[in-house]
Amino acid sequence: MPGQMPHRDRDSKFTAAFDTVFAGNGTAVIPTPPQSPRSNAFAERWIRTARTECTDRLLITGERHLRTVLTMYAEHYNTGRAHRSLGLRAPDDDPNVIPLPAATVRRRQVLGGLLNEYHTTSPRLPHHPQETPSSAA
Repeated sequence: MPGQMPHRDRDSKFTAAFDTVFAGNGTAVIPTPPQSPRSNAFAERWIRTARTECTDRLLITGERHLRTVLTMYAEHYNTGRAHRSLGLRAPDDDPNVIPLPAATVRRRQVLGGLLNEYHTTSPRLPHHPQETPSSAA
């Protein structure tokens, strides 16, 4: 974790021992500014969402597993998950593209079926085998 600077709020549960653990790695912890309750809101909302939609539903077996799960979830969160504040679009969606209704919706399972992503695809034309003229009697 060297080079990273974790941010934390000024809750009393973060004692000096908490900061000492990070200082042992050469990492400085940056507390949020005093009397600014909204400065940590986005991070806390993402953590709550990740917990309720992902990690609370899985048995995490170790640090490597947790990193893999969170990496996959972050990709899903930014590319495949609908956000109400963005008009049911993902953050990485191109804002210049207007999604048109399509006849076919495909489901893609993420994290072994824990999460589902739905994507529209262009409608497939029905396959009509080429008719052959019947022989005249």
